[in-house]
Amino acid sequence: MRNQKLNLFSLFLGVLMSPALLALDYPAAPRGDVVDEYHGVKVADPYRWLEDVDDPKVLAWVAAENRLTQQQLADIPGRKALRQRLETLWNYEKYGVPEEVAGALYYTYNNGLQDQSVLLREQAGERRVVLDPNQLSSDGTRALTSWEVSPDGRYLAYGLAEAGSDWNRFYVRDLHTGKDAAQVLDYIKFSGMSWSKDSKGFFYSRYPGSREVKSGDSAQAEVFSELRNQALYYHQVGTPQADDVLIMADAKHPKRGFSGEVSADGRYLLISIWQGATEENALYVRDLAHPQSPFLRGRLIRLVDDFHAKYEPIGVHGHYLYALTTDGAPRGRIVRLDLQHPGRQQQVIAQSDYPIEQAKLVGEHLLLTVMKDAVHKISIYPRDGSSSTPIVLPGLGSVTGMRASSDAQRVYFSYASFLNPPQQMQLNLANASVSTLNAAKLPIDTANLVAEQVFYPSKDGTQIPMFLLRRKDITSNKPHPSMLYGYGGFAISLTPSFKPERLAWLEQGGVYAIANLRGGGEYGEAWHQAGTLKNKQNVFDDFAAAAKYLIAQGWTSADQLAVSGRSNGGLLVAAVSNQNPELFAAALPGVGVLDMLRFHKFTIGWAWTGDYGSSDDAKMFPALRAYSPLHNVPTGSDYPATLITTADHDDRVVPGHSFKFAAALQHANPGAAPKLIRIESRAGHGSGMPTSKKIDQATDEMAFAAHHTGLEFKRNRSSNIPWQKMLEQSVLNAP
Repeated sequence: MRNQKLNLFSLFLGVLMSPALLALDYPAAPRGDVVDEYHGVKVADPYRWLEDVDDPKVLAWVAAENRLTQQQLADIPGRKALRQRLETLWNYEKYGVPEEVAGALYYTYNNGLQDQSVLLREQAGERRVVLDPNQLSSDGTRALTSWEVSPDGRYLAYGLAEAGSDWNRFYVRDLHTGKDAAQVLDYIKFSGMSWSKDSKGFFYSRYPGSREVKSGDSAQAEVFSELRNQALYYHQVGTPQADDVLIMADAKHPKRGFSGEVSADGRYLLISIWQGATEENALYVRDLAHPQSPFLRGRLIRLVDDFHAKYEPIGVHGHYLYALTTDGAPRGRIVRLDLQHPGRQQQVIAQSDYPIEQAKLVGEHLLLTVMKDAVHKISIYPRDGSSSTPIVLPGLGSVTGMRASSDAQRVYFSYASFLNPPQQMQLNLANASVSTLNAAKLPIDTANLVAEQVFYPSKDGTQIPMFLLRRKDITSNKPHPSMLYGYGGFAISLTPSFKPERLAWLEQGGVYAIANLRGGGEYGEAWHQAGTLKNKQNVFDDFAAAAKYLIAQGWTSADQLAVSGRSNGGLLVAAVSNQNPELFAAALPGVGVLDMLRFHKFTIGWAWTGDYGSSDDAKMFPALRAYSPLHNVPTGSDYPATLITTADHDDRVVPGHSFKFAAALQHANPGAAPKLIRIESRAGHGSGMPTSKKIDQATDEMAFAAHHTGLEFKRNRSSNIPWQKMLEQSVLNAP
């Protein structure tokens, strides 16, 4: 056990050692007497009161927890040096995927340390700022969430969110004058915007107007209640939101949501209807060609109506709609749907061995991005799918974006790897060549770093892929401080991505591992389903097996291994820490879903029952209770040092999850290591967080993990003295 390995002298001079060795006086969290009954089984919920995040008692508890956490973090050696290093590593130009409209390129841009990225217009080699969110709030917490330029280049529709909330307000800016229209669209969540061909207005989705809004410059007040009755609307520029045209709603199915996208030719409105976080949807098309009031009188074509598979529209040619579907193809295939004869469809590209991650119809070409062992590959097909041309991409990387040029001859996308940040790419469809438009210059040479892929067996023998990042001189001949990251849910794939904070870990000699667990989409829908509902334990077993592999192969040891994940990944980290506390030195569950018996009762939580199931279901209740982190905190174990992170008004995974888990963990107090919670203010689930806050949070998380795994962030980077030796020397030389 880790505690048995401590040197004797540390017991006498604990003040010079880790705060983890000292008994902590955690803030008082009274245990209430709330008991719920699930299918005849009584389950106590003593920290129910912590769900009310605005209650004065909860606010006092939050303040006390943050004070304790910051006191502990302040004592970690090298934390200040780490903060400075992260700021340096973060300071590089960041480019979003370009969109070509009316002869100009529009894209987001950050010069390095701006709290929020700005929106630029580039034309004839000149760049101009179109929108700067940094000018809209004093603390940098107002973020640009979505934007679309009208086809004629006259207007910009854009969304803003306050303090990390999922709630948006939409605005319209006249790009000729630079002024916003007086009308503001509210009650918007989980919606994009799509302009009509005439540039007079756009389609968007919103919820009923019952959400509380605070006055003055204060943000919209988040409501932690279930979301119901989203509807699709059309907004005409210059008119009040009350006059927006209702396009589609479904009062009989209040949990359904709607998204509308206008086809490239402007003829059709493609309406996707979703219910929950599953990929299965219904697909309707409204013909906008009617000369009068087309949105209400245009013919509604019901193409898919039973939610049995995913049907993602990827483009229209003539009277045919092309779609990416999982119907009869868990890894995806491309079909052509006849808009003149609903019900008729023809396969264009059959399912292959590799899942289709994204697809797009561009003029006479079909573009497919597929995943081979969680790495993206691009191929170009003629519109009939008769042949394919592979596109050469450098190394292990990920493709995002895929926006077509106005003349359908070029496609813009973003490409990133573990060691290189996203760069703007242009694909010429005529000759299948790829060129770089804008690429970041990093403040570090990554030539001495390496990213490789390995495979390891899970508990049931399933082979799981995992990426390993390290310095080239780091080998498995001895264990190293390591970080293991995972997610494993909702068909989300962990393809290569760039994170500047990882570089700080790697350059100091740490190993960073990313496991592609079941529950994700790396190998298609079957891989996803193997980690859902009653199969969820597979995900935890996959993650524990990753830790055991890293230890068995000599990369790390249980005393040097930290584990991290966010959201569904926060659930993963907490559940695996509960089940296998002996495997980890530190655990970082971020914004996690941690109360598996009540998650579906808040905001959009009900949408996750497709992956998790629900405690309302007598068949799923035992499975959920068996791994719910809140209900399975062990006692008397050598539990890893734990830093829980959340935000005080996360309106996706409500902070009550983390509050209750922290209180339960501190009450049980299994082992000597600290159990802390870091609660960010004026923040949400993570989207839109200012750069300064991102760096602060990364500093705290990485410093905590490094401290408990033995990784040192040196003040003098030329020093080669390991952290443990420096610590021992300081203790032995003390008077």
